[in-house]
Amino acid sequence: MIVVEEVSRRYTEADGWVLRFISFEVSDGCTLSIIGPSGCGKTTLLYLMAGLLEPTEGRISITPSAKIHRNGSGKPAIVFQDFGLFPWKTVFDNIALGMRMAGVGRRQSAETTRRLMNELGIGELGKRYPVQLSGGQKQRVAIARALALQPEVLLLDEPFSSLDAITREHLQNLVKDLWRMHGLSYVLVTHSVEEAVFMGQTVLVLQGKPATVAHRIENPLFDTPDFRMHPAFFETVRKVRLALAELPENRADTGKRL
Repeated sequence: MIVVEEVSRRYTEADGWVLRFISFEVSDGCTLSIIGPSGCGKTTLLYLMAGLLEPTEGRISITPSAKIHRNGSGKPAIVFQDFGLFPWKTVFDNIALGMRMAGVGRRQSAETTRRLMNELGIGELGKRYPVQLSGGQKQRVAIARALALQPEVLLLDEPFSSLDAITREHLQNLVKDLWRMHGLSYVLVTHSVEEAVFMGQTVLVLQGKPATVAHRIENPLFDTPDFRMHPAFFETVRKVRLALAELPENRADTGKRL
């Protein structure tokens, strides 16, 4: 379970606050999408959850689930927008690297790497280097690497934003399939309303500088088959768009279109 309590963050006193009094929870096996204007601190919030930054005020706790038994560290894993692959390592070695650094034996890490490559549809790419891959293939490698240490929480920092629409939808479907298969939770940061609704059981709308929580929109039917064609999808997209349109920064700019 993820608990974020009254979290605030600033980098320096001169810069001022980036986030202010952010609170929310994500229950075990649940998903959350975070959306808001550019530069409002969405990625900073994700980095705080990953432990890459520390809150200036408040508390973040990620409690391992008693219902899910894993061999991994239980720590969250993060997938970056720019893939974060090492260009001098093969696909296989990029995926296995985290396990080897964590002291996982070579045989076990190799078995896990092969299994994840097959699950993500890149089983034949093990000997290739990142420069030889398409954007969608690189992101599959990055997701496999994140899953290799069996996290209970997957953090996704706009991982599909640089991909074409068809590849983006394929990978959105893939992440939801992995969510069902592995029983993990994930938190997605995105600028896309449609992606936020398709991927999140709950959509958190941030506003302002410093960022605060403006709206929390529940999306209980997000796991419905063919959800993109379901009336509930279009209705929730409408709700999120209305929530964004109500933000002070958008009301002030009457020419802005969502």
